[in-house]
Amino acid sequence: MARCARSSTMRLLYTLCSSSLKPQTQISTAALLAGSFQLRQYSAGSAAALRQKEEKEAWWKESLQKLRNIGISAHIDSGKTTLTERVLYYTGRIHEIHEVRGKDGVGAKMDSMDLEREKGITIQSAATYCSWKDYQVNIIDTPGHVDFTIEVERALRVLDGAVLVLCSVGGVQSQSITVDRQMRRYEVPRLAFINKLDRMGADPWKVLNQARSKLRHHSAAVQVPIGLEDDFKGLIDLVNMKAHYFHGSNGEKIVIEDIPANIEALALEKRRELIEAVSEVDDKLAEAFLSDEPISSIDLEEAIRRATIAQKFVPVFMGSAFKNKGVQPLLDGVLSYLPSPTEVSNYALDQTKNEEKVMLSGSPAGPLVALAFKLEEGRFGQLTFLRIYEGIVKKGDFIINVNTGKKVKVPRLVRMHSNEMECYAPAKPVILEPVMMVELKAPTEFQGTVTGDINKRKGMIVGNDQEGDDCVITAHVPLNNMFGYSTALRSMTQGKGEFTMEYLQHAQVSQDVQMQLVNTYKASKGVE
Repeated sequence: MARCARSSTMRLLYTLCSSSLKPQTQISTAALLAGSFQLRQYSAGSAAALRQKEEKEAWWKESLQKLRNIGISAHIDSGKTTLTERVLYYTGRIHEIHEVRGKDGVGAKMDSMDLEREKGITIQSAATYCSWKDYQVNIIDTPGHVDFTIEVERALRVLDGAVLVLCSVGGVQSQSITVDRQMRRYEVPRLAFINKLDRMGADPWKVLNQARSKLRHHSAAVQVPIGLEDDFKGLIDLVNMKAHYFHGSNGEKIVIEDIPANIEALALEKRRELIEAVSEVDDKLAEAFLSDEPISSIDLEEAIRRATIAQKFVPVFMGSAFKNKGVQPLLDGVLSYLPSPTEVSNYALDQTKNEEKVMLSGSPAGPLVALAFKLEEGRFGQLTFLRIYEGIVKKGDFIINVNTGKKVKVPRLVRMHSNEMECYAPAKPVILEPVMMVELKAPTEFQGTVTGDINKRKGMIVGNDQEGDDCVITAHVPLNNMFGYSTALRSMTQGKGEFTMEYLQHAQVSQDVQMQLVNTYKASKGVE
């Protein structure tokens, strides 16, 4: 599945950007400039050199694997902005829930225009970002009204995944079909979310059948509601076969229990239906299913992920955003089933080689490949929304507009939270350690041994003088490597050596030490 950033006619910038400035801020691959697709920065990079390169690649690839770039789309009044409001609340981006047509007159966070709050509809797409379970999730909330469908079009062309919201009462409506067609056009893997299960007349199974017939979705439910309308209490997770109840004033406390006996048979039936549907498009699961092997929750989840990313299957989630039920499992589904930027194939057109296709790896070390997909007149001038597919853009850089051939300076980088602009923190964070100035004196006969030991401690020798029968060595050595040195020096020099040390500076730790510290931290987090 190869895409020219979701468009076969699009011209992408394929040029190496440089700057004589020393900027403090920068954005990396798969980051959304002014739309907030953020990624941490890492330095770009014989057997040792190859190992170092692989370590660096693993570093940024691991970061990208924990990134999700998604959009939320639907027919008007299906509850997509309400859903986004709950997503922001549960992920801690906002601390109070406001309704689209709330009595407080504040309105939802993503509806920033006065007209949007007055009419209760979304007019323009808005970008935001949040974190969920150590994953960065970047969201574009799109309009549902047919008159603003171009906002959906230009958002979908730069997204890696999407959530299609369907009303459990209205079902698949005209704009639902239009939005789904746009997702197909740009080859965007998607989840479906059947909303408003608390409404009178809610029928999720009717909507699921409509999605199969009208949208031609190869889909199945991954959840079963516990009750409907006023009796809607929770959801059954068909992958793990557990019942989820949402307690607390805003549904923030999830209680997981065994499946109620009165709907256990329905849950088993729907789980088998889910396995059959996924088996039809996933060979690995089909082999286990036809062999009557027991299918674990992990096997089923992995199969759903493979089929969803391949656009052969659409998992169907359920809930009621307004009643604060089913939103957190949907967020889990975004992490589990939608692709990261490295799992989506994109290519650029190299204009220096007769527009030859160039597959993009997403590496921050590559040349800058970017698409400006939206321009907006903001309070402080023009705001350019940029999706970066490869390379790095920095404040003060000059990038080339491929349509005009002109250079454009990047004066400022911001990330958006609805209509709020937030500055990026300085990128390329590194771990620092104290480095000591070490001066040691030992008989010349031990000079080779002492020098070799300094090198083993990752010290840098900056001076080597002779004083009579003694050698005087000056070196810069990380403090962490100096523990126990007094005993070691006495042993090497038969008790004839001596040394002093004082603080010199803080410097970046070596790549292997940084990886060791990161892995130790991750292991401790896992234990906790």
